[in-house]
Amino acid sequence: MKKTLLILLVLFLAMVPLSLFAAGQKEAANTIVIATDATWPPMEFVNADKKIVGFDIDLMNAAAKAGGFKVEFKNTAWDGIFAGLANGDYDAVMSSVTITDERKKTMDFSMPYINAGQVLIVPKSDNTSQTLADMKGKDVGAQIGTTGAFAVKDVPGVNLKTYDEIGLAVEDLANGRIAGVVVDSPTAASYVLQNEKYKNALKIVGKPFTEEYYGVAIKKGNTKVLDTINKGLKAVIDSGKAAELEKKWLR
Repeated sequence: MKKTLLILLVLFLAMVPLSLFAAGQKEAANTIVIATDATWPPMEFVNADKKIVGFDIDLMNAAAKAGGFKVEFKNTAWDGIFAGLANGDYDAVMSSVTITDERKKTMDFSMPYINAGQVLIVPKSDNTSQTLADMKGKDVGAQIGTTGAFAVKDVPGVNLKTYDEIGLAVEDLANGRIAGVVVDSPTAASYVLQNEKYKNALKIVGKPFTEEYYGVAIKKGNTKVLDTINKGLKAVIDSGKAAELEKKWLR
């Protein structure tokens, strides 16, 4: 009897590592590794606690929870991020990636999850301006050669003032030298919501007035990852969770 119990105990102990290994394998198979260049607040950046945070991070974590998968973020330099995707170093890239026809030739994209189009920044004291049309007769700044500069130029009566760097335009706005600034919404949020120097002096008005959609880039042909991510993203967008996160990070 003792011998039988001993044999059963040995078999049980032998099976435990196998069961743990199988569980680990299952979890690994259910984990999507996503590269992100965590240098662009408020979309993705490393906080004071050395953790990767931001709108993209919160959104994908919510999508993973809704879609029943796990996600692991890998901080990756932008200059090699798409080469790593093609090489299979990770499953996807979520790093404020604009969906373009050119990129679609070499990678697949999830459903669009946010319009990061151009918005208007004005002083908090301005209670009348909501659109570019309201800025007629006034000077509006934008970075030279950008979509924002073209948008300002297209509105009759608005005086475009260009800058080599958008931070200079924001500084001029804060000091009353111009009446507004046009820039993409994540950059606007970074200056107006996240920057202690400007958040009490400036505000974003209206909604994005150009269409520049972000999506998750996925290795061409990887329909399993594409379908899994889309399922999670659709759930958080339909539930209103994505809108909550947009309000938290970008408004």
